Amino acid sequence: MSALAPSPLAIVDAEPLPRQEEVLTDAALAFVAELHRLFTPRRDELLARRAERRAEIAATSTLDFLPETAAVRADDSWKVAEAPAALNDRRVEITGPTDRKMTINALNSGARVWLADFEDASAPTWENVVLGQLNLTDAYERRIDFTDERTGKSYALKDAAELATVVMRPRGWHLDERHLQVEGRPVPGALVDFGLYFFHNAKRLIELGKGPYFYLPKTESYLEARLWNDIFVFAQDHLGIPQGTVRATVLIETITAAYQMEEILYELRDHASGLNAGRWDYLFSIVKNFRDGGEKFVLPDRNAVTMTAPFMRAYTELLVRTCHKRGAHAIGGMAAFIPSRKDAEVNKVAFEKVKNDKDREAADGFDGSWVAHPDLVPIAMKSFDAVLGDKPNQKDRLREDVHVSAADLIAVDSLDAKPTYDGLVNAVQVGIRYIEAWLRGLGAVAIFNLMEDAATAEISRSQIWQWINAGVVFENGERATADLAREVAARELDAIRAEIGDEAFAAGKWQQAHDLLLQVSLDEDYADFLTLPAYEQLR
Repeated sequence: MSALAPSPLAIVDAEPLPRQEEVLTDAALAFVAELHRLFTPRRDELLARRAERRAEIAATSTLDFLPETAAVRADDSWKVAEAPAALNDRRVEITGPTDRKMTINALNSGARVWLADFEDASAPTWENVVLGQLNLTDAYERRIDFTDERTGKSYALKDAAELATVVMRPRGWHLDERHLQVEGRPVPGALVDFGLYFFHNAKRLIELGKGPYFYLPKTESYLEARLWNDIFVFAQDHLGIPQGTVRATVLIETITAAYQMEEILYELRDHASGLNAGRWDYLFSIVKNFRDGGEKFVLPDRNAVTMTAPFMRAYTELLVRTCHKRGAHAIGGMAAFIPSRKDAEVNKVAFEKVKNDKDREAADGFDGSWVAHPDLVPIAMKSFDAVLGDKPNQKDRLREDVHVSAADLIAVDSLDAKPTYDGLVNAVQVGIRYIEAWLRGLGAVAIFNLMEDAATAEISRSQIWQWINAGVVFENGERATADLAREVAARELDAIRAEIGDEAFAAGKWQQAHDLLLQVSLDEDYADFLTLPAYEQLR
């Protein structure tokens, strides 16, 4: 390992945490500081480039494959690096935050992969950021257990051979970590999450027969993928581990990235292991980028936009074809249902939907898919087992029958559905309930039997904003207006108070969540990410 100068990082405005010194060692902080020095200026340039790209889309209301990278797409000779054994079979992946109970349950779930999430399923409190790292290291050291104080139930890890492979998701490029600063400047959260995890665990994971594997969120361009690749090269050199040990799966959850899938894989080719089709963030990105594109870009209720919608089908089929052409895994979307312990009929209907969704993905050529709850692992596993059998994946299915045009990816008006008044109510309900939990430090929240994360809140507030600004008239004759949204939000706040009682209401952050949802839904100046103003209120 190459030596670094003492860290200039300062821990700012953060209460000391138990065992934090095991995570925030001098050497680890020096490594994060060096990542910050070398790569934050490029991060800043790329965030500015996002704003320029958004302005270009506003001016043209269209997107196309990039002419400057046509040679990369046309060159059939290149492939991504071969998958390591621990990531070759990814037929079911479970997602969730890195609290102690979830760490054990996810590793024990029977899924092949656990997406250990420091991003949308984790509110970035200092406690979650630091102790989440500690929980992962404890799991690798097999010194993790948990007893639920409420139920008395104890949790412990199964045998090593039965545990899921961890793929860790750091925060997106837009988020900073205010508690770690250099000369008064916060370090990007992505570099904090990646740096601490890589520094402490890369060699340990190699000894376990695995490696430092990552999911990269919110990527908007191949240049952002190139930045990650350069970070991986530096980090591997610094720790003295072989180049190509890192593996990254990129979430194609922005509309601009959908036009650059091959280029993203190319930039990461020595470190790439696949692409993933995310749903809510993808829809949020369409609204964000085409918010002044007129009626043809107005999305209906979020639950009406299934993966069988023509423009979503174009995106997922192109993703499978792209991945398999380049030797990468194609990973499908989330089954977010949370089983009810009280209502067997709700479960029966939902399980059938999950089965149909996973059957479709497996038949389309995906190599695996996501679930949010351990009870869904066997359902998804059965769908992929039926197609894969003993094969670890189906990368040999090249899907050369798929032909997707640039226009197909943004043919939002091909969907035969309209926004409804109930859709507005649901967006307000879910938005308030999720934001309230997030402000209390919870990133993954069960709401109406669905596991919701920050992407849910983003699509909820984006739809409210879009419908109001497009002057949508609902089926009941009411027009979407700021006043109507305020009226629905006030009613929801009263309903929550009646549901949980005055004492619980006062102890929560309900008014704060209500106000923040309305702020980001009604402001004329559309906030790029809800989590930016929310983070200012997170304590």
